[in-house]
Amino acid sequence: MSPLLPLVALLFLSILAGGVGASAASHDYADALRKSILFFEGQRSGRLPHAQRLSWRRDSALHDGAGEGVDLTGGYYDAGDNVKFGFPMAFTATLLAWGVIDFGRSMGAELQDAAAALRWATDYLLKATAVPGVVYVQVGDASRDHSCWERPEDMDTPRTVYKVDRSHPGSDVAGETAAALAAASIVFRTRDPSYSQRLLQRAVAVFEFADFHRGAYSGSLHDAVCPCYCDFSGYDDELLWGAAWLHKATRRRKYREYIKSNAQVLGASDAINEFGWDNKHAGVNVLISKEVLMGKDDELRSFKEYADNFICTLLPGLSAHPEIQYSPGGLLFKEGASNMQHVTSLSFLLLAYSNYLSHANGRVPCGNGAAASPAELRRAAKRQVDYILGDNPMKMSYMVGYGSRYPQRIHHRASSLPSVAAHPSRIGCKAGSTYYLSPNPNPNLLVGAVVGGPTNASDSFPDARPIFQQSEPTTYINAPLVGLLAYFSAHPDI
Repeated sequence: MSPLLPLVALLFLSILAGGVGASAASHDYADALRKSILFFEGQRSGRLPHAQRLSWRRDSALHDGAGEGVDLTGGYYDAGDNVKFGFPMAFTATLLAWGVIDFGRSMGAELQDAAAALRWATDYLLKATAVPGVVYVQVGDASRDHSCWERPEDMDTPRTVYKVDRSHPGSDVAGETAAALAAASIVFRTRDPSYSQRLLQRAVAVFEFADFHRGAYSGSLHDAVCPCYCDFSGYDDELLWGAAWLHKATRRRKYREYIKSNAQVLGASDAINEFGWDNKHAGVNVLISKEVLMGKDDELRSFKEYADNFICTLLPGLSAHPEIQYSPGGLLFKEGASNMQHVTSLSFLLLAYSNYLSHANGRVPCGNGAAASPAELRRAAKRQVDYILGDNPMKMSYMVGYGSRYPQRIHHRASSLPSVAAHPSRIGCKAGSTYYLSPNPNPNLLVGAVVGGPTNASDSFPDARPIFQQSEPTTYINAPLVGLLAYFSAHPDI
């Protein structure tokens, strides 16, 4: 054993206990859960329903797809802009569905709203995949959109439609879309059987397209989707991911055999310590491991071994080769913008895996005689959730509207500009700059939005609208957090 491991283990215990400078305050996880779901209403595109609760938002982008002869209204704006990016939207839907599947029993009264948030995405994904052999993957010119600061209700930038097809493949975005549709079909299986069947049939067709016409969508649509959502990790992971969710949804042997025969060639063993809209390998391994831990498929045991190795890299003190950094305040930290996307998605995997292990009375072997119990994984995940909710050196919540202190100047057009009710006349593309540069708090509260948060090891947060790397919320930050908050609302004292 390395002589440094005992010291690192002490640091890990400190992180689990609350981290440096953290408070000991308890949290209202049920309130945070409600707000984390409410956030998605603020990201809605299209014609809003009568039950819309964030009333400062209005209808927007009502003609999306019309120029192509298709209906692409609805769906979500992914972040603080007005573009609909299909790749992160599909991942958002997959993680919302996974959260409901694993933790829906803990959602109580919020389960209906969580399902509604998921359906807002899947209704759009059904529209985007309605033409056989085609997946519409984006609406809006990102470059033109990002040169403006205007409300979605006012936007006049081009609503250009981008698609992948047999001649211009996109196995990554199509594979993720298939995964989202398949996962959602499980959620709606008893709630709306006919809708569930429609989702599943479409997932099968979209996956076949993704697999038979292989290629990366950022190769086919480079200038449109890069640099915002380039696929840096390739499409292999999305093919395994789509097959894994289709196997879970259908129990068909063909998908199990696909996973087995393609595991190595599609990189299941890749030691990648991240999980998010771009890279799904860790999620594949954790998802499939449940089958192994339940004794249903020992032939897929290698996936559990990969999952064990991945989990160990997240736990300093339990691996001779930890891959993840932690800030002095205990925040899981990776270089780059929007760090909270890593925090919530990796924490979700920690929690999901801890539950699978618990049912099998298992532990995670980490080498050198070290091992982690399911309870330790849950505490590690809870520590990250608590950091987001206020147990951090800044003593602030990174969820808008939760707690007494939270970000006031988030990088979000609709939130930062006056609502249509407050300012009925149009605010032009460049006229919005006045609000963008204003030091004043946003006039509209995007309740439940979790921002990118600290992006360096100092645990600092400037709360400045122009610093989008730290102040911008995204749907794929919130999506995995919904499942986490559901679990901890029912188990606050683990």
